[in-house]
Amino acid sequence: MPSTPSTPSTPSTPSTPATPLASDEAVDEPADQDAAFARPDQPSQTEPLPIAPELSHQPSQVEPPAEPSASVSDQAAEPEPPVAAPIAKSSWLARLKKGLSRTGQSIGGLFVGVKVDENLFEELETALIMADAGIEATDKLLTALRARVKKDRIEDAAAVKTALRDILADHLAPLEKPFPLGRVAPLVVMIAGVNGAGKTTSIGKLANHFQAQNARVLLAAGDTFRAAAREQLMEWGARNNVTVIAQEGGDPAAVAFDAVNAGRAREVDVVMVDTAGRLPTQLHLMEELKKIKRVIAKADGDAPHEILLVVDGNTGQNAISQIRAFDAAITLTGLVVTKLDGTAKGGTLAAVAAGSQGVRPIPVYWIGVGEGLNDLQPFVAREFASALLGE
Repeated sequence: MPSTPSTPSTPSTPSTPATPLASDEAVDEPADQDAAFARPDQPSQTEPLPIAPELSHQPSQVEPPAEPSASVSDQAAEPEPPVAAPIAKSSWLARLKKGLSRTGQSIGGLFVGVKVDENLFEELETALIMADAGIEATDKLLTALRARVKKDRIEDAAAVKTALRDILADHLAPLEKPFPLGRVAPLVVMIAGVNGAGKTTSIGKLANHFQAQNARVLLAAGDTFRAAAREQLMEWGARNNVTVIAQEGGDPAAVAFDAVNAGRAREVDVVMVDTAGRLPTQLHLMEELKKIKRVIAKADGDAPHEILLVVDGNTGQNAISQIRAFDAAITLTGLVVTKLDGTAKGGTLAAVAAGSQGVRPIPVYWIGVGEGLNDLQPFVAREFASALLGE
């Protein structure tokens, strides 16, 4: 269908059909592999949003930065997009506490008007397991808490709660890591996740977050499998005034390849590649993820620099299974945990930190407690521990 720009761009040129890249052929993929990943012919049930001009899958046709273009770096004549103001720290902490209130009530509520005895520890054990902290993390936390109570001769329940908060914060600390924005340019970020986890929405929020730090962003609509996924990312691109590289029905690996080359030519700071949401049991789609990663490396030998998995914080132990499966396929470098508002399973990150069920303690870059642009914030272990106990 004809393409119309969603953001300021160069005059549209006729797009060429999506074809396998020469660079992809160098990966020695089977001749019929691309066909296995073709998007099924399923018409969208919604009215398509305007889409950005499609780039040909020929790397040589990517415009150099010296030429007039609508890249993020060449839009000086255009007014700067409105960027959401940084959220007040007190407001964020209040929302985090509210989001984790169900977990906080089940754990933190145990310390009200009780004696410090074995019954308290047994109830704590049950509450932590019910919050999906997992057996390994629960055992580790309670062992450390018992030792602290005995060593410091703690007899007040409120003091035991404070000790648990400190122990939990130390337990979660290995997951706290700042995102390396500015380490390289462009920083190529590949983003995966199952449908419904909030992957595409998180990409839109992160684009806004990076822009607030004066970074130039480019997006790649690599989810060609789900109906209207491209249009959803285009809408986020329009909101943030960010260019989106897309092609209707194109090969996702080829779209990612074009985006990396475009990001380098346009001198942007961050290239984020959206990928099709999938379950770990969809083996053909997991193989497609591996292919996208290989082809990105053909465009930039050090890329992707970050491989993030977006997980729904409400899924509890299912998140552990997802992390383990995606990590085995594409070697994750970080997590984005969404939808923590209202969850009773806030202990899942304690399970990740403990390496439950063979999961590596992968860094958690961001956590989300709402739908607003500012509702995705960097993970801070001590803040999370306090909110988890209802403090």
